[in-house]
Amino acid sequence: MAEVRPQVAGIVARRIFTEGGLVKEGQPLYQIEDATYRADRESANASLARAEATLVTAQLNARRSAELVKLDAVSKQDDENAAAALRLAEADVKAARAAVERANVVLGYARITAPISGRIGKSTVTQGALVTANQAAALATVQQLDPVYVDLTQSSAELLELRRALAAGKLTGTRDLPVRILLEDGTEYDLAGTLAFSDVTVDPTTGSFALRVVVPNPRNVLLPGMYVRAVVGDGERQNALLVPQQGVTHDPKGDTTAMVVAKDGNVELRPVVVSRAIGDKWLVESGLVAGDRVIVEGLQKIRPGAPVQATEVGAAAQAPAAPQPQR
Repeated sequence: MAEVRPQVAGIVARRIFTEGGLVKEGQPLYQIEDATYRADRESANASLARAEATLVTAQLNARRSAELVKLDAVSKQDDENAAAALRLAEADVKAARAAVERANVVLGYARITAPISGRIGKSTVTQGALVTANQAAALATVQQLDPVYVDLTQSSAELLELRRALAAGKLTGTRDLPVRILLEDGTEYDLAGTLAFSDVTVDPTTGSFALRVVVPNPRNVLLPGMYVRAVVGDGERQNALLVPQQGVTHDPKGDTTAMVVAKDGNVELRPVVVSRAIGDKWLVESGLVAGDRVIVEGLQKIRPGAPVQATEVGAAAQAPAAPQPQR
């Protein structure tokens, strides 16, 4: 996002864009009345011409003096004065050329151009308005929507946990994983982003640091000010286990357990350790192994040691686990 501001003072002669339209970098947006600046440029050009004419005279005098001093026709001091006058004339030409360049720059500022490509908003001034250099109010704002920046915050505690896991070998470090964007309604944005940078300073008031993600946005789905969530992968764990959150319960002491269907078909109460939530699942640290069948429905109808007839979630039966009658 870039704000369009004037760099010279003057009356707005024309507005050369359509509000709400797309503009390209360098495209003219406003034309400020520039008669005074054109006159300043012509004056600078005249000063340059005068300085160049003086330089020609100084060159001729210096050349003539250098020849005459060899014949002792002029004094050595007069020759030195002629050489000094030549250097002064050369300096005057350089100063005059710099003045012309400055006049051209100031004249160019009278035509205000787009600093970036993007969509421009409404104009805060109309034709005939007086604008001044470095004024507080911007004339318009250009916003680039493809790609967009998604600014995030991450807890410093999570960063410390990540570094400990990497040091312990539980995770494999990676910075190349794509960043998934979740929209306000919970749906996933169909284009992945890339992590641009992470800040090195932690905000002492929130205990978090900033991240920035660059996300392609060709259809302008993501808009400035929109609230989104991002899933950023800083490490990868091989053969990790995830268990649905409804299959894990917490007792009053804070311990976590899960009901598992044992090999003999009976319910087994298994203590488990989970570390963090990933979507609607818990990441299991210990207590479960691959192949364990965790009961996620009908928990209120079972007890440890009771035989059950379990059905896979998503199967056609969709029947919750229920106790079999005792014989």
